[in-house]
Amino acid sequence: MNTIIRFGLGLLVVAASSMGISAASADVVTDWNARAVEIASAATPLTPPTVRAMAIVQTAVYEAVNAGTPGASIEAAVAAANRATLSKLFPAQQATIDSSYQAALSAIAESPAKTEGIGLGEKAAAAVLALRMDDGAAMPESYRPYTAAGQYVPTVVPVASQWPRRKPWVMTSASQFRPGPPPSLTSKLWARDYAEVKALGGKTSTQRTAEQTEIARFWEGPGPTIYSGVVRSVAAAPGREVTQNARLLAAVAQAMDDALIAVFDAKYHYNFCRPITAIRNGDKDGNDATERDASWTPFIDTPLHPEYPCAHCILSAAIGAVLQAEIGTGDTPTLSTTSPTVPGKVRRWTKISDFLQEVANARIYDGVHFRNSTEVGSAMGKRIGELVAAKYLRPGN
Repeated sequence: MNTIIRFGLGLLVVAASSMGISAASADVVTDWNARAVEIASAATPLTPPTVRAMAIVQTAVYEAVNAGTPGASIEAAVAAANRATLSKLFPAQQATIDSSYQAALSAIAESPAKTEGIGLGEKAAAAVLALRMDDGAAMPESYRPYTAAGQYVPTVVPVASQWPRRKPWVMTSASQFRPGPPPSLTSKLWARDYAEVKALGGKTSTQRTAEQTEIARFWEGPGPTIYSGVVRSVAAAPGREVTQNARLLAAVAQAMDDALIAVFDAKYHYNFCRPITAIRNGDKDGNDATERDASWTPFIDTPLHPEYPCAHCILSAAIGAVLQAEIGTGDTPTLSTTSPTVPGKVRRWTKISDFLQEVANARIYDGVHFRNSTEVGSAMGKRIGELVAAKYLRPGN
């Protein structure tokens, strides 16, 4: 068998002839996706590095599945791709990674197909890791606090200030989708958004309903932990097969990673204030319609990065655009997911648009974003998701 080079999601993969590979259930990909998200989330509570890791993992899985080696075990290839990437990214989780890997391999009979599959997964992982290890994530952060010499400011370093310098997967640059600036502080739009989050997003708000409070708490959770369930809702639809799901999960993961590169580019470019800062300084914005509340506090802890645009919104919209391209004109399966911040609760949507709107609303109920920021973030995410889908997916798959 002659070794050739095939292109999967724009990456080089060592593969063999295109005669096909052994049949496997699509569940092997989605099951490992769930394990990988758990491992990555346990290693770091921060969304940006977890999203980056999942993009690397899922791309390696797709490359292994899509390689086309005759007779190779897909189950072994998927397990090996996950183990190799996760081990490199999260060495402190090695015991958990190896436990999952050994459990997966023990279910596969010893055979040349198993050996071929392991080798295939390891080669795919090595290729992806080689291409992404220098993507800029390891650069030291160099955030410069905005202050005057000698004046105190809070000393916690913001999150992901180096993310705008990372290499995207599909975008041409971090600033490709950079939006215009946030609204003027003297505008009616600013006064509208200020009033909304002040009323609905405060810790002791009496205007936020019980349902809105549950939504706010649900979406307080980290991105990959919640969003992976939504994506698997589509991957679990009847009639799907392993390559379809490997491609879908890789495309979603790349779209999410590019979305965060784009949103942090905009966030640190504009350095716009969070609601707690704006509302406690409402007498200084030059707008008579924004009344100051000296002790206002948001419902959840404010994330440690600038407000504009909304990161949860860009992530959900990027995912939504990829899922819509995958579904095409067919029926949308019921989307559902859980959240670690509301144990035991499952939220469901029958339309992608309803899922996206809930995420946007949640960030206002949480008290950490303004309405315009959610709209801008959602628009950015949609464009990024469509860019990824146009490159990797065909409508109606």
